Amino acid sequence: MNSLNSMIDTLFSSDYAAPATGPRAVLLVLLVAFILGHVIAWVYMWTHAGLSYSRMFTASLLVLPMLVSIFMMLVAANAFIALGMLAVFTMIRFRNVLKDTRDTMFILWALIAGLAVGTQHFSLAILGGGAVALVFAYIWFTNFGARNRYDVIISLEWAGGASSADALRGTLHRHGSRVQLASQREMEGDRVDVSYRLLLRDPARGRELLADLRSIAGVERPMLYHREDEAEI
Repeated sequence: MNSLNSMIDTLFSSDYAAPATGPRAVLLVLLVAFILGHVIAWVYMWTHAGLSYSRMFTASLLVLPMLVSIFMMLVAANAFIALGMLAVFTMIRFRNVLKDTRDTMFILWALIAGLAVGTQHFSLAILGGGAVALVFAYIWFTNFGARNRYDVIISLEWAGGASSADALRGTLHRHGSRVQLASQREMEGDRVDVSYRLLLRDPARGRELLADLRSIAGVERPMLYHREDEAEI
């Protein structure tokens, strides 16, 4: 019990005191880095959207704070080790290009967490990491920064008159809270190939939408494609 209280005191008072040394301090540093690595990886997994998810990248977020913490303890112990590590890093070339700026933010978060824990600024690492996690959760829950989101694309061939066009638009607006013409291509005769983006009022009624479209005179080959995320340029 006394040992646990001592570790807790070290955890929250080390930001304002000289770094502790010894095997117990090393184990505490690695344990905190391991826990923070899990938090960073979990937040990344829960808030990730799109097709660029990588299991190995997520695993690297878990390991990175521990590696940086070990590096910081080595640097603090000996200046010659710091110079040697700098020489090693100059010879290593990392050629993995991150496709998403969000992934860069998580790499930066993991690096900063490792730096803070390695220098035994535990409260800064925990409180700062918690604040960053809340910000990422806020972005994920509120869908902050997104615009023109549509969940399905409707593609069909149309060869009807004005009445058929009115029925088509009415059906689309009845099922979709947001409707946008995506493309229109002239075909042989009076046939037109058109595509619409829709934000469905009820995503579970996609088959009903297709059935209603097939019942409209002049509408042929309606197809529905689900798209959870729009590409943003």
